[in-house]
Amino acid sequence: MTPSTSGRELRADARLNREQIIEAARVLFAERGPDVPAEEVARRACVGTGTLYRRFPDRQALISAVASDGLHRVVAVARTAEDEEPDAWRALTRFVHQAGAELRLATWLSVWFASAWADLQQDPENRRLRKTLLKIIDRLVRRAQVDGDMRPDVDTGDLALLIALLLRPIPGLSAELTQRSADRSLVLMLDSLRPRGDAQQLPGQGISTADIDPGNYQTLASEAIAGGDAPGDGQPLRSQASGNPSGQGSGATKS
Repeated sequence: MTPSTSGRELRADARLNREQIIEAARVLFAERGPDVPAEEVARRACVGTGTLYRRFPDRQALISAVASDGLHRVVAVARTAEDEEPDAWRALTRFVHQAGAELRLATWLSVWFASAWADLQQDPENRRLRKTLLKIIDRLVRRAQVDGDMRPDVDTGDLALLIALLLRPIPGLSAELTQRSADRSLVLMLDSLRPRGDAQQLPGQGISTADIDPGNYQTLASEAIAGGDAPGDGQPLRSQASGNPSGQGSGATKS
């Protein structure tokens, strides 16, 4: 084996380990909330805790990676829905249903780890992806309204913030009940967006994408629904052995 081949294999192994850790953390955060021990993440990822800490030395690094991965997934779902569905309303409905789990986790992370989430919003790649996502949703909203499939007094920012509010974790509810409630609420939301002759006119001016742009409004979810900073985001992941804390308690042109 040549040195260059060995180096490529090491890089491939490191990349695979990173992907496995992110996936394990994503699933465990969704299943059990913020207080997940480092050993549990490593065990689910089939790596050692030393490997986990080499890739993600503190909780904020892991949160940022999980959030970035989720945002890439959401943008991919939106693009695919727009490209494949025959009309904008079906694309919008497909996006909401298929991206629901990722959007729910993003909303939960913004509440559990508010200070880390606020820092993440300043990342250029994160901001680029969020703008891309909002452009896609905005196109779908405008087209659905032109087609007569969506009430005309709703703006894209209204929809984005409504999704964030509906997906907010409710203290005291189990993860299963929270997920079931969110799924049902999203269906009710979609029904409320359909045009009806007896629908009440929404008060005030619609909330646009400019209103929720990161430059004007720090984040879709955390500033809308979080109650303050979460302490200790830069601390190591909680360890079952050491007891280190892990967090708070249990149209436009296509881009």
